[in-house]
Amino acid sequence: MLPVIALVGRPNVGKSTLFNRLTKSRDALVANYAGLTRDRKYGEAEIDGRKVILVDTGGISGGEEGIDAAMAQQSIQAIEEADIVLFLVDCRAGLTPADQMIADQLRTRSKPTFLVANKVDGVNPDIALAPFYELGIGELFPTTATHGRGVRTLMERVVADLPEQAEAVEEEEATGIKIAIVGRPNVGKSTLVNRLLGEDRVVVYDQPGTTRDSVYINYQRDDKPYTLIDTAGIRRRKNIKESVEKFSIVKTLQAVEDANVVVLVIDAREGLVDQDMHLMGSVIQAGRALVVALNKWDGLEADHREYVKTELERRLRFVEFADIHFISALHGTGVGNLYQSIESAYQSATDKLSTNHLTRILQWAVTEHQPPLVHGNRIKLRYAHAGGQNPPVIVIHGNQTEQVPGHYVRYLEKTFRKALDLHGTPVKIEFRTGTNPYAGKKQKLTDRQKAKKRRLMKFVKKKK
Repeated sequence: MLPVIALVGRPNVGKSTLFNRLTKSRDALVANYAGLTRDRKYGEAEIDGRKVILVDTGGISGGEEGIDAAMAQQSIQAIEEADIVLFLVDCRAGLTPADQMIADQLRTRSKPTFLVANKVDGVNPDIALAPFYELGIGELFPTTATHGRGVRTLMERVVADLPEQAEAVEEEEATGIKIAIVGRPNVGKSTLVNRLLGEDRVVVYDQPGTTRDSVYINYQRDDKPYTLIDTAGIRRRKNIKESVEKFSIVKTLQAVEDANVVVLVIDAREGLVDQDMHLMGSVIQAGRALVVALNKWDGLEADHREYVKTELERRLRFVEFADIHFISALHGTGVGNLYQSIESAYQSATDKLSTNHLTRILQWAVTEHQPPLVHGNRIKLRYAHAGGQNPPVIVIHGNQTEQVPGHYVRYLEKTFRKALDLHGTPVKIEFRTGTNPYAGKKQKLTDRQKAKKRRLMKFVKKKK
């Protein structure tokens, strides 16, 4: 499973700036929860080839009231969920009572902690860093998140402390197609899990200190092995504290990353909401095969059913490859049909694609719709080959491929998906530009060519 790194500290010490720099994007995942007036930020980062999940927490000052107190409690919960904690302090503001309070919280939890002294630019490091040594917690790393100063050194040290066997241990427990059931609270995931397993079983996943691990449930159906990935969201919601529920998104992201096929459960009575779209976006970003299940379809009025179908057609155009099922997990209506889509999506995501076949599809696509001109020259796409599975990766070689516009990439994705008859899985297109063998080399002229050039130059001078 992906390790979790939490960024904690007082308000305005640079946590979000460091978060955006590590994720290399300002479009971080945002999880909106009912009753919460502030957004939480989640994102994936790759550090020296290791993927991690970053959690950007709210600031803690020690004097919170109302919603600020709830946010402070969430930051404390983030520490519990994390494998590694980055504790940020402000060099310009110096050591504050809030910093000491946070350090006390971290000290009692025995989490691997790195003290990040941010905003070190423009100050004397020897003077600015001295007060923070008295915290006596973790190694001290001076940084400037806005410019990236010291961030590389910090993350190289963090990588050395990341868990090494987290993914390998989970892989050994899986025996079949790994199916992750994800979705918002109260959409019927627990009921669907019980129906898929064929027994009245509800998995409770609420143990302090173990909530970052996924539970793998191996079972068979028609003599075929499957592995159901039970995430934090798959549990009964009665008497569950909001503070625990907030961080189910971390486990969901981990389950998505480790799954072969993701079944996204949506409450048909509520229709599509923003959190459903966020979860769907994280699945697509991870490149996982997707099946959409609209639960609680039974009992809906005909007008509401038409409204939901219209909304699906309008808002899910970016995942038109995914099969959509209207089910009732409580009564079992339509649940059996999920397996057909799961099998089809898994097969499409793991098929071996031949270079010859992919190149022929590419040539046909270019003939039907040529790439655009760039500076008067046509982009040339020469051949294609497979570059990976789950999701299928198609590598295309050619000239000026870095100039291929987004709309043409989407055209190629749809063309390959249709020609290869892929269902339920996104297709990732990668480009490779061939090197020019004559770049930087000056042509050597023969004696005959040199004489011809001299005659041409004399002719041009006479004309002038």
